[in-house]
Amino acid sequence: MNTLPLLENHDAPLIALGGTLCNGRLWQPVSEQLNVTHFSSVTLSAGNSAQALASQLLDVLPPRFCLVGFSLGAIVALQMLALAPHRLAGLALLSVNPLRDLPDNATGRRAAVKEAARLGIAPWLTENLWAKYVAPHHLDNASLHQTIVQMAEECGIDVFANQTEVAISRDDHRDALAAFSAPVLIINGAYDAICTPSHHQAAAAAAPHARWITIPESGHFLPLEAPQLVAIAMRNWIQESTS
Repeated sequence: MNTLPLLENHDAPLIALGGTLCNGRLWQPVSEQLNVTHFSSVTLSAGNSAQALASQLLDVLPPRFCLVGFSLGAIVALQMLALAPHRLAGLALLSVNPLRDLPDNATGRRAAVKEAARLGIAPWLTENLWAKYVAPHHLDNASLHQTIVQMAEECGIDVFANQTEVAISRDDHRDALAAFSAPVLIINGAYDAICTPSHHQAAAAAAPHARWITIPESGHFLPLEAPQLVAIAMRNWIQESTS
């Protein structure tokens, strides 16, 4: 049971953006630990570019909010920062790669979508991504594997195809990050093989005032692998952002 006092964040509600093949299940363990009054998670399913998704979200979100993005969600969060920095009370980037995608990656990414459609998302993910998703000592965690596979199946191939185009077409918004004066939190997992320490170093270098935390026992899926540590760091960031 959560023993942390309820944190009032009405003036800047927390908006959480999930990653590729993720939905609200990604954030459930963290939200239970956070114990904030206003929290909403978003599945990135309704657009095929970060620009489109960011614009859609900015049209419907409150005038001011705290924004956290995980993986692909961090890419969209950086796009939102570039478009409307005055709307963000604070920015948190989890498992982030702030760089443009390499042009040579596009063919492989699109081929992966076709292969997932042919094999089925669950077996394809297990064979191709599971070992990259979590720390080595979490590979035998059946519950964690089931949650990640279930999210992928619930998202489906069409969402995966759209999200793949978002990853391919993303921009580098480190200049917007450098100009942002509100609190910034960066968290990575020591075992993350997808968004590596060098990617997080690139983000942190652009925002020298940011707080950068590495979780030693986690891989890419920080919110599910280390929800308590993520929640503690985020709670401190929310308090700083709303003070």
